[in-house]
Amino acid sequence: MVQAKTWILVKHFDGFPKDSDFELKVEELPEPKDGEVLLEAVFLSVDPYMRPFSRVRMKEGDVMIGTQVAKVLQSKNPAFPVGSHVIGRGGWRTHTVSDGADLTPIMPDWPQDLSLSLALGTIGMPGLTALFGIEEVLGLQKGETLLVNAAAGAVGTVVGQIAKIKGCKVVGSAGSDAKVAYLKELGFDEAFNYKTVGSLDEALKKASPEGYDCFFENVGGPFWTAATQQMKNFGRIAVCGGIATYNDTTPKTCPYPHLTMIFKQLKVEGFMQSRWEHKHPESLKRLMGWVKEGKLKYREHVTKGFDNMPAAFMGLLQGENIGKAVIAV
Repeated sequence: MVQAKTWILVKHFDGFPKDSDFELKVEELPEPKDGEVLLEAVFLSVDPYMRPFSRVRMKEGDVMIGTQVAKVLQSKNPAFPVGSHVIGRGGWRTHTVSDGADLTPIMPDWPQDLSLSLALGTIGMPGLTALFGIEEVLGLQKGETLLVNAAAGAVGTVVGQIAKIKGCKVVGSAGSDAKVAYLKELGFDEAFNYKTVGSLDEALKKASPEGYDCFFENVGGPFWTAATQQMKNFGRIAVCGGIATYNDTTPKTCPYPHLTMIFKQLKVEGFMQSRWEHKHPESLKRLMGWVKEGKLKYREHVTKGFDNMPAAFMGLLQGENIGKAVIAV
């Protein structure tokens, strides 16, 4: 009998998450039946989406949602041999019995010198989010200027680098000088610390006086208002996230953007990467190719120990990470 540790959402978050919102539980798992596998988590992901999605996709008492890279310990399913690795959506748990329906095998020929944790980041959901936002939503063209905020995060770092691969000018905003330095290291043309600039409007104007063709939006709040004012006519905005608003207890209001959107004839589209699930295999190969070629660099913020998942999640929401936040079991 295998014991699984799980992190339970005891109470829906009210404002910023607290330790008391989580509870560590142990459960006994049954032996896998025909068609089932027993998995052991190797790396687990914490992501900003978990904060708003927990409200709409979970009830109190559920295991926290999320993805993980797991190793197959026992198998009665020929599609998942013992010793192979998969991406699973079992949430915050160390062990899982699965019928395989929610599992994706790690892509074949994964390089030995590349950590499997990248399947949760640059060569995973965040990388796909960046790629589809740029190609499917924005239709970014060579020579255009792209703005991305939360630029030092798991998605933002990939957004900026893909835009550079496509021959674009890239401006990034992040929340610390260390993050800004990393963006410059990645090849961003301009980068600034939004927390220390005197005026967001002036910082955006200085970084690109001619304005922005495309804006990859991860933050919301006052940044949204400032950025829309700096868009070029017929500018395109991909709305991926709104981390500035996730922990609000009462909804924030901002200047209504209608006139700006009308006068500049802006196109604004919200999206989730799951819309293009049929393109995942080929798109992951493209991301892997760029990593192998050295065109797509990455950094991970690794927290050791399953017991530290809530702390890692809260740290992520406070912007402690550069690149993808992962938990190594």
